[in-house]
Amino acid sequence: MSTEEPRKAGVASPSELKDFVSSAGSKLLVVDARHPDADVEPGDAKSLAVAGFPDKDSNYRPQAVNLPWSRESKSMELPTTDKDTPIITHCGGGGRGQKAKDYLEENGFTNVLNGGGPKETDCWDEFGDK
Repeated sequence: MSTEEPRKAGVASPSELKDFVSSAGSKLLVVDARHPDADVEPGDAKSLAVAGFPDKDSNYRPQAVNLPWSRESKSMELPTTDKDTPIITHCGGGGRGQKAKDYLEENGFTNVLNGGGPKETDCWDEFGDK
């Protein structure tokens, strides 16, 4: 009997993510939808303890950008990339990652998966270092 929590709706499977990352190669963009202000999103503190925000200066998660999902405006900044760029969205566990995925698709992005987040360790293992 598994004690693993069920994934949130829309989170891709580890095998889907592995294939997606492999085919995307250096074109992959990971969109981290977590909010840097713990007062705005208190739940993010837990996932940030596991995996920090992308940091280009230190080359930590070099293919990732932080574009926080706003619950208030139900939107986010759009990535400055081609609409067919392979994108994996994530937050702490997949809820806002799905909202970010849906929003990107509504704005013309055509190649987007929801990767869940650090909480989904088997998924995170496929793209968390990107």
